Amino acid sequence: MKTMLKLSLAATLLVATGVVCAANPAALEKDNPLKPIPKSPLGIDSNLSELKDPPTPERVRLGRWLYFDKRMSADSTIACATCHHPEHAFSEPTPVSTGIRGQKGARKAPSFINQAWTIYPHFFWDGRAASLEEQALGPVANPIEMGNTHEAMISTLQGIKGYAKYFKEAFGTGEITKDRVAKAIADYERTRLSGNSPWDKWRDGNDSAVSAEVKKGHELFFGKAVCNQCHLGQNFTDSLFHNLGVGWDADAKKFKDAGRVAISKKDEDTGAFKTPTLRDIAKHAPYMHDGSQATLRDTVVHYNKGGTPNPHLSPKIKPLNLTEDEITALVKFMEALNGEGYMDTEPKSFPK
Repeated sequence: MKTMLKLSLAATLLVATGVVCAANPAALEKDNPLKPIPKSPLGIDSNLSELKDPPTPERVRLGRWLYFDKRMSADSTIACATCHHPEHAFSEPTPVSTGIRGQKGARKAPSFINQAWTIYPHFFWDGRAASLEEQALGPVANPIEMGNTHEAMISTLQGIKGYAKYFKEAFGTGEITKDRVAKAIADYERTRLSGNSPWDKWRDGNDSAVSAEVKKGHELFFGKAVCNQCHLGQNFTDSLFHNLGVGWDADAKKFKDAGRVAISKKDEDTGAFKTPTLRDIAKHAPYMHDGSQATLRDTVVHYNKGGTPNPHLSPKIKPLNLTEDEITALVKFMEALNGEGYMDTEPKSFPK
């Protein structure tokens, strides 16, 4: 009777947390099969095979389960995917993230699309993580995100016997460590590639892939609007930090969120945040680190006025004198950066 009660309680908990488990490896692997490492889409001129330690199908499959598994959090309610939604280009549609017990963070979850390649190894809005692996572990131990400890997370995963087989396939032994968890999740994230957008097709020679307005926006982006001084390269980011005046409280004469300075300790980094990728940018409004700009148009208007004056405003931020039609063209250009190749859905079942 006690055994049956425990099983019933366990089943109730799994249903309540949305985690459907399966003990049969064949069923699990049919739902989450090994897949070849994807080739880069049009517009991305680097391949994952060129990385120093390229992802493997075994690590990516394991990482996909871990990425969506809510049991990684302290109360089995939050997974990586809770804030980084595939349908929103692995960002979120809210101004800030919500963690365990409904706690609100101070920042919006940024997209990690095409983050296998970065000009500088800076992750999070303030750049406090030096790798995707380090980034993957951060939210686990954050008290208002997943609210766990790395030790407790490992203990939970060790108690899920079905995971040992897949750690062994991915790493050679069934040992579960935080470094292996981070590597698997990071390798899954590395395979979330985006390209082959209408803009990429146009640049590849298909003149009808975009409208005349998008072409005008392209000229403005690389010309009068000088957007490419920070949004550059195949991923439209310099991976550096800039103060746009977002979050400046003129009455208090300080920022609500100090940004990069908390990490770098450099005064010039006060109020500065990482330049986000513009790939699939139309998929994850609102914008900025605090979600304070509701639409792409609002964001362009913020740049057009020269940001918000403050003592540390980036010298790159100046009034652009764009017309309303030019603002519209820039928005259409960015919408044409919606690509393909990164989409995914949550696995139907997880190791038990």
